[in-house]
Amino acid sequence: MPDRRVRRTRAALATALLALAAERPFGDLTIRDVTERADVGYATFFRHYPSKEALLLHVLGGIVDELAERLQPIADAGLLADAGRELFEFVAANAERLQVLLSAHHGRAVEDELRAAVAARVLASPGFRPPDGVPPELAAHHLAVASLALVAWWLDRGLPEEPTRMGAIYAHLVVAPTRGS
Repeated sequence: MPDRRVRRTRAALATALLALAAERPFGDLTIRDVTERADVGYATFFRHYPSKEALLLHVLGGIVDELAERLQPIADAGLLADAGRELFEFVAANAERLQVLLSAHHGRAVEDELRAAVAARVLASPGFRPPDGVPPELAAHHLAVASLALVAWWLDRGLPEEPTRMGAIYAHLVVAPTRGS
């Protein structure tokens, strides 16, 4: 685990990125903007991240990890609708932050990395059992893409359904087709 100063610096950079991305498009942000908002030296940024996209991926990765820790025990128990409800309750509680991160037009490379991170977490889950004849990597990729798309749809429309209803939709539409018997 990084020392306290490293954690503090990374947290300041992440907070600055989120605040700035809420104010203007991600593509318009510069590393200098982020470091000034975070009150961190410009050169210090590069000791932690090679690019603003890498910082964004770090922030998104933290969210993916947090969600995986919350959802994995529920999903592994086969409680798909409950896992979906938990997912959408988390999204609702963090809607502003997630809207900024997921709606930022930050490039295909970032989107690909995010999908890959989600798919990797799915593959690593002990309860993940794709249907017979379906390559696990393909089922995990589908689950990642469909999950992210459903979350983005819900956020873009202002959370029109309750988390419990979205959880049931998620279980039926996204997860059930990727599970083996």
